[in-house]
Parts: sequence; C-alpha cells; structure tokens
Amino acid sequence: MASVSAVPAAVADRTRRSRPSWSGWGFVGPFLLVFALVFLAPIAYSVYLSLFRKQLVGGNAFVGTENYRTVFTDQQFWTGFGHVVAFLLVQVPIMLGIALLVALALDSGRLYGRSFFRISIFLPYAVPAVVATLMWGFMYGTRFGLVGNLNRAFDISLPNPLSPDLVLASIGNIVTWEFVGYNMLIFYSALRVVPASLYEAAEIDGAGQWRVIRAIKLPAIRGALVIATIFSIIGSFQLFNEPSILANLAPNAIATYFTPNLYAYSLSFSGQQYNYSATVAIVMGVVTMVIAYAVQLRGMRKEA
Repeated sequence: MASVSAVPAAVADRTRRSRPSWSGWGFVGPFLLVFALVFLAPIAYSVYLSLFRKQLVGGNAFVGTENYRTVFTDQQFWTGFGHVVAFLLVQVPIMLGIALLVALALDSGRLYGRSFFRISIFLPYAVPAVVATLMWGFMYGTRFGLVGNLNRAFDISLPNPLSPDLVLASIGNIVTWEFVGYNMLIFYSALRVVPASLYEAAEIDGAGQWRVIRAIKLPAIRGALVIATIFSIIGSFQLFNEPSILANLAPNAIATYFTPNLYAYSLSFSGQQYNYSATVAIVMGVVTMVIAYAVQLRGMRKEA
C-alpha cells in the first residue's frame, strides 16, 4: 500500500516541476527593464536617427544608409579616427607596460613600503578625469604653468606641450597618469592568486626571478592582460574628456574633429546635426566592438 500511495505523489512532483516557474524572472526583471531603458533604447533610437537627414525644407527625410556612406568619405572623421588609432598604438602599450612593471615589483616582496606605493600609484585613478585634465592643462601652460616657470627659472625654452605637434602626446601622458594604477591593480590581483606551490617548485629547480616572471607570472596573468587591453582599447576609442577640456586652453591645436567622439558631440550640440552625429557614434561603436572582440578572441586562443 505504501508503494501504491507513493506513485501519485511522484507524479504530482513531476507535474509541479514541469510547470514554468516565473520566480527567476522576478529577480532579473528589474535589471532587464533598466538595461532596456538605458542601453537598448538609446541604441535603437540612434539607429533610427541615423536613417534620416534634416532638410532645410520639409524637415527630416528618410535617406537610408546615405549617412553611413557619407561618414566613410568624411575627411574630418578619418582625421579624428587617425588620432585615436595613433593614440591607441602608442599610449596603450606604454601604459600597460608601466602598470605590469609596477605590479611585478609590488608582487616581488622586495619593495619596501609596498602598501604605500600601491595606494600612491592607484590614487590618481580616484581623481575625476575633468579635474586631472585641468590640473595637467595648467601645468602645461608656458605662461602661467609649470613649463613656463621652468623656462623662466632656468632661462630655457621648453617646447609647448599644447602645441599641435605635441598635444596628442600630452593627452597620452594625462591618460597614462590616470589609469596606470587601475591596470596595476588588475595585474596585481591576478598575481596574488598564483599558487605558492609554483614558486616553491621554481625555487627548488633553481629558477631566478626573470625565469619565474617569464615561465610562471606572465602566463598566469594572460587573462588579466587581455582584459586590461580590451578596456584600454575601448577607452582609447572613447577619448573625449581630455581633448574637450584642453580645447579651451589650446584651441589652435584641438579642433572640433580631433577625435570621433568630440566630432559627434560638436555635430550634435554645436551644429544641430543630430542624424549625422548619431551615425558617427554608431560607426565608432561598431568599430570598437569589432576590434575589442578580435583582441579577446586572440587572447582566448593563446590561453587555450
């Protein structure tokens, strides 16, 4: 009799489990709603705007992909795109290299005052980008800043960091100062989870510090290197705060199309060309996504 009564109970249990449960959606629903409102909806609206063009007579007119064809023949867009590519190829390796060296030094255990240096190097990341850019912008000044004071104190003539030839390097210096500590923390955190048994085995085998770095530490943090590289690539293509603020101090060196993001901003808020501005933003978003995905795919292959 006990086995007979257990059969309906098992059937009822299977029936309850086969029914769809909506409790999970109750947890993720608020996030999905906010995600749709603040992320998907703006992208959809930007795509919608990019398919139209404001006419002098008749208002907005549907032009399909004509705005996109215009972007790929826009000399100002390609000038700004060339700036961010040059910035990416030079600044990102330097920044990540410095961050990696600092992380290795902190992890070596031979650096006196390790906690102090870790906090000191990370501290610039806590400074807002606007404040950091203003600070460095006034330091770059040849009449009122640090460069000008050095020129007068030593009777020399240092080059103007905000000149057209050096302004991109000056922006790279600001960004490096801001984000070295952030990337250092990523690398240092990855180094701290490397098993101590690997170091003990290397010490037994007689491996030196450089051998340990090449054979243990660098392979162990390859994933962190890929993540930091992707973040840096995205940040480079989104370069906006630093040139937009320095443009007030060096208007002859930084044009409205200095970077694609600055170009899209000026088109929208100064030129009232919302449709073309949305097109520029979408093109840059797609380019950034493709390059970041290619770097991630290459890093995953090396990891495998």
